[in-house]
Amino acid sequence: MAADLSWMRERYEELRSQGLDWDPPALQSASEPRCMIDGQEMIMLSANNYLNLATHPKVVEASIEATRKYGAGSGSVRAIAGTLDLHLEAERLCAQFKQVESTLIYSAGYTANVGLIPTLVRGPEDVIISDELNHGSIIDGVRLTKASRAVYQHNDMDALENILKQHKDSDRKLIITDGVFSMDGDIAPLDEITELAEAHDAMIFVDDCHGEGVLGGGRGIVAHFGLQGRVTFEIGSYSKALGVQGGIVAGSEDVRRHALNHSRSWLLSGSQPPGVAAAQKAAVEVLMTEPQHVKRLWSNTDYFRSELESLGFDTGMSETPIIPVMCGESSLAQELSSALREQGVMVGAIVFPMVARDKARVRTQISAGLSREDLDEVLSKFDACGRELGLI
Repeated sequence: MAADLSWMRERYEELRSQGLDWDPPALQSASEPRCMIDGQEMIMLSANNYLNLATHPKVVEASIEATRKYGAGSGSVRAIAGTLDLHLEAERLCAQFKQVESTLIYSAGYTANVGLIPTLVRGPEDVIISDELNHGSIIDGVRLTKASRAVYQHNDMDALENILKQHKDSDRKLIITDGVFSMDGDIAPLDEITELAEAHDAMIFVDDCHGEGVLGGGRGIVAHFGLQGRVTFEIGSYSKALGVQGGIVAGSEDVRRHALNHSRSWLLSGSQPPGVAAAQKAAVEVLMTEPQHVKRLWSNTDYFRSELESLGFDTGMSETPIIPVMCGESSLAQELSSALREQGVMVGAIVFPMVARDKARVRTQISAGLSREDLDEVLSKFDACGRELGLI
């Protein structure tokens, strides 16, 4: 007799009754500024494809050529027989671009966090100090450790310093923060964090998946603050601004060797398909040789945020292409998101429990591929929907 799974249905119905269940729309075209979703043409403002590289001809052609030469898959985990010359070339180029000694590519940013964090601490004699708004993948990685844990108020450097002082006798101290916070679009004060870490003999672990390709001329938050060589572990992503797929650990050669030998999510995961590895390398090459993509992204970002605020919308703490439209109540965010989707604008409502009950918002994410006409059309629809719902 099959196991009783009625508890699953009950749990789902409870979520659905609160409007907290996921029902992802189906993308029926490439992830471009204008795409087909569930049979409707939409202007895309929910993708992480910040530089619009997912469809860049050089990236696409590199993927096709590698697939024809190497096949669809590598046939193994990288630790045994699945490391291709393409993987090593992509890692060398990424390290060169990011101005670090070495990088290691993971299957995703998530697997980089949950695989690497547990290898950096041992037990209660060590401490992990984490920003309260860190990404769920960091939280999952921390939960896999036996280290002592402390959480500081978001971007509060006085709170961080106090915790460091309280744990001055810990053997290993690991400070973990997002670089760009994915719900609010604000930036960690990594320069101040670095000063505190050095003063208290702590390691720094920054998850910069939403800063990769965006900050520091595309090199990320470490370059943005000029901290190369001072940040211990830098996690990046090919899956967002670079338009492909995969996670990055960047740092010293010691960091690469450690991650390669001890990180179970790397050791036990099938390696990146050849087409993906080639596309990773090509995306970095584009970023190195075509800086106009980053410039266009920031031009679009500054214009869109300024115009939203001129209309009377609250964009919270945003400093990056992640621009939330603060709504307060979850129901209001869901109504605004639904109204905009009906008007052909793809945005998502971010509601409790992803954010606090009174901090619901509609999150927009800008890309370099959006034209000024696209942005103006979106702004006019935000204006109309926002007035109808009493947000402005």
